[in-house]
Amino acid sequence: MRTATITRQTAETQISVTLNLDGTGVYDNQTGIGFFDHMLDQLSRHALIDMTVRTTGDLHIDDHHTVEDTGIAIGQALVQALGDKRGINRYADCHLAMDDAQVRCALDLSGRPYLICNLDLPFGKIGPSFDTELVREFFQALATHGGITLHIDRLHGFNAHHITEAAFKSVARALRMAIEVDPRKADAIPSTKGSL
Repeated sequence: MRTATITRQTAETQISVTLNLDGTGVYDNQTGIGFFDHMLDQLSRHALIDMTVRTTGDLHIDDHHTVEDTGIAIGQALVQALGDKRGINRYADCHLAMDDAQVRCALDLSGRPYLICNLDLPFGKIGPSFDTELVREFFQALATHGGITLHIDRLHGFNAHHITEAAFKSVARALRMAIEVDPRKADAIPSTKGSL
């Protein structure tokens, strides 16, 4: 079973994340930030990862700690659920269109975190409170703590909601392909080094 549960508690946030990598995209995500919950739902649904997130954060200050720390916990849960990564495809990419937006994601579950995020979102808010600069913060935390080389590029788009949602869906679809087990090499680590 490729599952994991991570709990994380700091002076700023209390988080519980449960993942099942071989799920069907069932989600129950509650962070106190409506738009962010919607994006996490997209991540779960389009990656076919069952995901439950409970985050209580210092929203009276702002959304930053909640978003970043949730990304950290999801990344840690992903690492735990993947184990030694035996048999996975490892690499994947996705071009995803959503109305005016087209976003490309390419990723490698290499264990070597690196983020290129060229979404060029305008500074401002999506919905009543979600700062657009937090999109990058989430993906930085996910890549760093998930050991992912993650490249996300906006090819087209002007609506911040559409660009952001296309980014989450593109990452989700690529992640879905990368974590799948290749039946031709299900017993092998996908690296000439012998470990990831």
